[in-house]
Amino acid sequence: GEYPADIDEVDAYLITGSKSSVYDDQPWIAALMDFVRELDRRRKKLVGICFGHQLVAHALGGRTEKSSKGWGMGLHTHRFKELPAWHDQAEPDLDILVSHQDQVVSNATGARVLASSEFCENAVCQVGDHILTFQGHPEFEPEYSREIMEFRRKLIGEQVYADGVASLTVAPESGRVARWILNFLKCPAGERETA
Repeated sequence: GEYPADIDEVDAYLITGSKSSVYDDQPWIAALMDFVRELDRRRKKLVGICFGHQLVAHALGGRTEKSSKGWGMGLHTHRFKELPAWHDQAEPDLDILVSHQDQVVSNATGARVLASSEFCENAVCQVGDHILTFQGHPEFEPEYSREIMEFRRKLIGEQVYADGVASLTVAPESGRVARWILNFLKCPAGERETA
């Protein structure tokens, strides 16, 4: 990938999912971790989704590894422990689609865990007022989630497959997450360090 010539040429950054693991020994992952550390140092707005969530934690002093629980697939309910200013509803539960085996097992330095699920303790995290990460996939639609489970059926096993497909009867709350991300991005971040 290409990085901007000037880190300030955009207002915010988004790191999405990947088929790679953050602990894979690949030059592009190491470079992206360095970039995340610079974004953090400069207090630039950053949102991480799935791999992005894990990479932020890993880059900023946390640890990601394969979950001892196996694969998380389908729709999972996350319970918010605290409701930050960008969270515009009193409802503490969030239904979101997930597709992951890796999990953040120790958080980034200074990260707050905002929401957890039975499967994933560190499901939604925030670092300062400039980084927000989600383990789940707000960009997924149920049919896409079903296709991923079908593709990975032998890998994830019949029970995870059956439970994941059955969970798709509940609609994901992707619109809420999109609104929260926009709210978060509109909140001012603190003063940035100069280069």
